Amino acid sequence: MPVHRFPVLLWQDFDGGYTAQPVGLDSETAAFDASASGALRQVRTYLQWLYKRQPWMVGPEILDAQLLHVPVTLRPQYQTNERAYPCDEMIELRVACVRGQLEGGLYACALPMLGIQFHYFEPDLLRRLVTEKVRDGLSGRTPQQLSRFLAPRQVRLELVSVKAPATESNRLPPRELPALTAVAEPLGQPSVRRLYSRAWQRETEVHDLVERLTTENANLLLLGESGVGKTTLLVNAVRIVERQRTELQREQGFTHRFWRTSAARLIAGMKYLGQWEERCEQLIEELSHFQGVLCIDSLLDLLLLGGCDPTDSLAAFFLPYLQSSELRMIAEVTSAELDACRRQLPGLVESFRMLAVRPLPPTAARQALEQYAAQEGQESKVDLAPETVPAVDRLFRRFLPYQPLPGRAAPFVAELVHTARQYDVREVTAADAVELFIRQTGLPAKFLRDEALLPVEEIEADFRRHVVGQDAAVRAAANVVAAFKAGLNDPQRPLGVLLFAGPTGVGKTELAKTLSRYLFGHGQKTDRLVRLDMSEYSSWDAAERLLSKPDRTPSELVSRVRQQPFVVVLFDEVEKAHPDVFDVLLGLFDEGRLTDRFGRTTNFKSAIVIMTSNLGANRRQSVGFGEDSVQPYESEVKSFFRPEFFNRIDSVVTFQPLAWETCLTITRKELDDIARREGFTKRRLRLSYSSRLVEHFTRTGFDARYGARPLQRTLETQCVARLSHYLVNHPDLRSAELRVDLDDQERVQISHGTKSE
Repeated sequence: MPVHRFPVLLWQDFDGGYTAQPVGLDSETAAFDASASGALRQVRTYLQWLYKRQPWMVGPEILDAQLLHVPVTLRPQYQTNERAYPCDEMIELRVACVRGQLEGGLYACALPMLGIQFHYFEPDLLRRLVTEKVRDGLSGRTPQQLSRFLAPRQVRLELVSVKAPATESNRLPPRELPALTAVAEPLGQPSVRRLYSRAWQRETEVHDLVERLTTENANLLLLGESGVGKTTLLVNAVRIVERQRTELQREQGFTHRFWRTSAARLIAGMKYLGQWEERCEQLIEELSHFQGVLCIDSLLDLLLLGGCDPTDSLAAFFLPYLQSSELRMIAEVTSAELDACRRQLPGLVESFRMLAVRPLPPTAARQALEQYAAQEGQESKVDLAPETVPAVDRLFRRFLPYQPLPGRAAPFVAELVHTARQYDVREVTAADAVELFIRQTGLPAKFLRDEALLPVEEIEADFRRHVVGQDAAVRAAANVVAAFKAGLNDPQRPLGVLLFAGPTGVGKTELAKTLSRYLFGHGQKTDRLVRLDMSEYSSWDAAERLLSKPDRTPSELVSRVRQQPFVVVLFDEVEKAHPDVFDVLLGLFDEGRLTDRFGRTTNFKSAIVIMTSNLGANRRQSVGFGEDSVQPYESEVKSFFRPEFFNRIDSVVTFQPLAWETCLTITRKELDDIARREGFTKRRLRLSYSSRLVEHFTRTGFDARYGARPLQRTLETQCVARLSHYLVNHPDLRSAELRVDLDDQERVQISHGTKSE
């Protein structure tokens, strides 16, 4: 039966009483008695009880413990009305320290009377570290408060012997963990660790986290923005902690202490009332067998899942266990989510200690990306050209400046390397990086290469091929593109916020589609237009529905932009939205992001936001086409929107009613589009039409009030329907020219001839 000897600090106060506190256990564990032997006997009884409750518990944490006294001088101070008044005289404390080594070789020091314990690497620095820890812990105290920490009458270090349970196998945690293995995986397991890279350029943060994990028995909250590297930091710290396990623990298959899961996995498959609560209770019980730690990827998700509101959520269920130290948890959270958690469930955040994970400085982030790329290339046996990593760094800083690096740039490099390995390519170049960036973002190459010229006249000409007769609108859209190409757009706002005002059917939506295709239509997914009909957001709950669904999951708008931030967002007929929606859009226009009441943030800084409005179209009825029917749309917009909303719009673009010549051009364009449909191209047919036919469709298809919208209906009913009948009746028609014209009664007639004719 093994016997463990635990170091115990014993001190006598000036009233004659003795206090005994075991070193390395909970700082609140202490015994008091009138005699020294009585206090030590209480500690021995407690340790024996602890072994019965946790038979797998190993011996003392600190080996070869030695007592050391370190004098520390402090300056007391008084605090009144938010001002500090330091005292003239200093107070010297004679701090009792217990130093030793852990089984892994790391040095440890405990200050039991102050409740402080820490690890260190250089023995010569111990006295300085003790001084810093004591000053940090006792700074700002009054003389009366510091008097509690004055040296007692007598202090000495004792050893208390405790016999371990007779059966060695009982010292092990249970091998079967059904609830835990069903919903979580151990972070220390090699197959899990391989999914994460080293925490490059974060050695200091890793060692700080290791110290917290090994010396503090508290819940920990990793605070940092999305993509800053919180999970990678935790995995690397757990890797170091796991290496400090004893050889005996390794031989006996000691269960990994840190298990990672998510709120969604905790309730997955739970259909009936009380099922997930039962699973979580079993999970807590299994973790308690070996002092396990539950790692959650999002604290906010615990608050959102499990019930109808935060008071019956997973977080509310775990809160009593966290407060009573029956469960130890490590969770991740962003700043906005932290504020939401404080509002939604008071007491939850206070159950955690905070560790801030800040973004790396630009130089360190670049070096981290280079180190990560070198590791990926070495493991995959793929070389990276010297200009590859700088090109990736430039692309992400230029086009995704709001995301911390290395962040998403690291998996981007990994995909480059793995793609090269898949196709047996020996070297990855900057051109490969640009090509992959095009596929992911949809941006054309002329935007990604600084040396590529893009005259504004060329942009306008391209837009005019799709939007006819709206020169002012085309010019405004081209200016947005030119500013983005030149890198002069504000990185803290959307690429552009435009309001298209004018009558219906004059090309407002078509220009939004054209802008989407021109900017973002070059990647794996060419549909980059997110269109919302704002008449559907006119009810009292419209602002909430714009951000989230009734089940509190992200809305369609939020999901689309999170999945692909390079989009054009079109708010159609924005004046029909509820006033609360305009308050939400203020933050989008000003800061380029939307934040819901749960603190979930969505960035719109890589998006173009376009609103359309028909304000002013009904002030007076327009008759005919042309400039005579122009309405004062901009003045109507100014009078409708609040000044703070209107001032956040980059440009109000007024669309003119369509002139007659413009209508003729649009009709020809629509007929040419019909000729490019599959039924024509598959049979290699060509469509020709007369000017008389174009004028007929223009007269019957255009409306002074509804613009060009009725034209498509007219073409479908009078032209496409006749063409389809003709092709069905001539199934063998190939490589011919179809002629469409009007007969004497202005009915559409169709004939055909060979192309040689």
